[in-house]
Amino acid sequence: QVQLVESGGGLVQAGGSLRLSCAASGGTDSNYRMGWFRQAPGKEREFVAAISRSGGPTYYADSVQGRFAISRDNAKNTVYLQMNSLKPEDTAVYYCAADLKYCLGYACYARNPYAYWGQGTQVTVSS
Repeated sequence: QVQLVESGGGLVQAGGSLRLSCAASGGTDSNYRMGWFRQAPGKEREFVAAISRSGGPTYYADSVQGRFAISRDNAKNTVYLQMNSLKPEDTAVYYCAADLKYCLGYACYARNPYAYWGQGTQVTVSS
């Protein structure tokens, strides 16, 4: 059983930056593909970014491509989401997710189920 705990959310002005962290415990983080998702009020949860087990291939939603960067430190069992040039439409609860199943390609990382989820961290971007 894997536990995921997100941190780093907060209130920031448009154009600012935040870095989210997701600490994993109860398993071997390096075996898992990891993803970030977000859910805004009244909207469905959506894919933001994902990273492979090795930290090699990364995948991003079109809405954050070029502004967000996902990375992982397997020695620390932690995944990060660096968010730059934030916009009010980035306001949401951000969730970290993990899964053991092998994945190949954007569609798999973005749409296949993730078995483990964190509790979420609020990100609010003011205009």
